[in-house]
Order: sequence, then C-alpha cells, then structure tokens
Amino acid sequence: MNIQSEIEFFSDLGLVDKVRFVVKLMYEVSEEVKSSAGEGDTIRLKFANEINQRLARFSYQILSEDAARPQDDVVIRMLLGTRADKVTERIIQNAYRRVLTSFESFDTTVLLNAH
Repeated sequence: MNIQSEIEFFSDLGLVDKVRFVVKLMYEVSEEVKSSAGEGDTIRLKFANEINQRLARFSYQILSEDAARPQDDVVIRMLLGTRADKVTERIIQNAYRRVLTSFESFDTTVLLNAH
C-alpha cells in the first residue's frame, strides 16, 4: 500500500467525509481484531482499543474544527506505517482496505463554525 497516495486521498476528502471514513475504519478495526485475536489475546484487543480511541478523538477534532488536531498525514502514517507486530499491522491494513473498497464520498455537507 502506497502511504503517500493514501495521504493524498484522505486529504482530498471533505471534513464530513473524513469523519465518515474514520468511523467506518473504527468499525472495521473492531471487526478485524475480533476475527483475528485468539482467546486471551489481550495485547491485540488493547491495540484495537487504543487505535479506536485515537480515531474517535480525531473525528471529534475534525467535527469541532479544532486547529490543534493532528495533520492528515500524521494519522495515515500512524495507521499504515510498518509495525514490529505484523499481526497488528495486518489488522489495520485489512480494515483499511475494506473501508477503501466500500467508501463513497458524498462531498455535499458544509459545517458552520459558530464563532
């Protein structure tokens, strides 16, 4: 998977589509870890929980138009970068691929900042 092209794809999405993509990814990470984690495999379950917490926070920051949120490239690199644990790397890559193959951008929603 080419990380730079994934960064460009994600960066081109509108704010609401970014959140939709991230929330769908959170769901797919949860599904993937359920199917790949063995009984008593707390390390991978904790990993999925940590990733989903970070993505939930990122989604909140996008929707609240938080200027301090991580840049898109940082988040994509966090997700798709090489990992020492190849099983967790596969969990993220499989979940990410499923989102990519089913995602449709609507690009129609406008957020109004109340400031």
